[in-house]
Amino acid sequence: MNAAPKTLRHLSDLQAAGLTPQAKRAALEQVATQYAIAVTPAMAELIDATDPDDPIARQFVPDTAELNRQPAELADPIGDHAHTPVEGVVHRYPDRALLKLTHVCAVYCRFCFRREMIGPDAEPLSREKLDAALDYIAAHGEIWEVILTGGDPLVLSPRRLKSVVARLAAIPHVKVIRVHTRVPTADPLRVTPELVAALKTAGKATYVVLHANHPRELTPAAREACARFVDAGIPMLSQSVLLAGVNDDPKTLEALMRAFVECRIKPYYLHHGDLAPGTSHLRTSIEHGQNLMRALRGRVSGLCQPSYVLDIPGGHGKSPIGPNYMSYDDAGRARIEDFNGARHCYPPEACPQPR
Repeated sequence: MNAAPKTLRHLSDLQAAGLTPQAKRAALEQVATQYAIAVTPAMAELIDATDPDDPIARQFVPDTAELNRQPAELADPIGDHAHTPVEGVVHRYPDRALLKLTHVCAVYCRFCFRREMIGPDAEPLSREKLDAALDYIAAHGEIWEVILTGGDPLVLSPRRLKSVVARLAAIPHVKVIRVHTRVPTADPLRVTPELVAALKTAGKATYVVLHANHPRELTPAAREACARFVDAGIPMLSQSVLLAGVNDDPKTLEALMRAFVECRIKPYYLHHGDLAPGTSHLRTSIEHGQNLMRALRGRVSGLCQPSYVLDIPGGHGKSPIGPNYMSYDDAGRARIEDFNGARHCYPPEACPQPR
């Protein structure tokens, strides 16, 4: 009997799978010493090793371009540390807080904004630190929503997840529990009935937010995994990162957003690439992102429209940076742009009508 495929965690694994060339081994060793590697069997199966620009490989297979660190890039690009009152908690916005349960992920993205903080060797949140984190949340009545993140919380056992969810549910002012994950696409078999049940709790709303960046990630197995959440009454949202060579063209972005909606997942965020170290080759310009959002506006249903956002470096939070469809003429009259690019006066009677 053949052994089940295993996650590729070392350069030798990637090379044996034909995903990295021997000629670049020395440079890639430098990348591997800085940033964690993991490519699950589900993701490895999607990679076309004959395509040097394969969009799945660009997300997970290390690249020598990661050694090129730009002056503007930061180890903590969105300022988590500045808003960490106790270890494991990020409290940036008044009514919600992140709870980072683990620093381990099923797969390690080459563009990750926490890439210098996560990996299999990172220290997990101990029982004592988890207690302190939950005590902080319980002591702050303004926290209405808790977002489980990391790392990826769904790499934890259902037993541990159920325990954490139960403890959060016991805090009266916490009404919403949100889980951010890549597991349904990266390792869909992990989404068992036991895991789904662990996230549900009476009297609280649970949401699962799936991170996926290319329509090929939503395989039949991934769609079945997502359906387990939705069929159990757990709504799903999506978040994606705008990535050069992965999803930075209208056709791919359209297919991705439609695939989410077909899976009963509401597109939520399209993140502009963060200033994480060694990721400049994957970042686009904001102008390009805005043009893509304009293209989406005219091509797909309103159900398929995410919010294009930038996490302001330094910990100042997310701001929408999508295109503006309203302007004013020299007379101060509003002009609204339609999805075809034509401009219309608003209200219509404010502008002279042609005879």
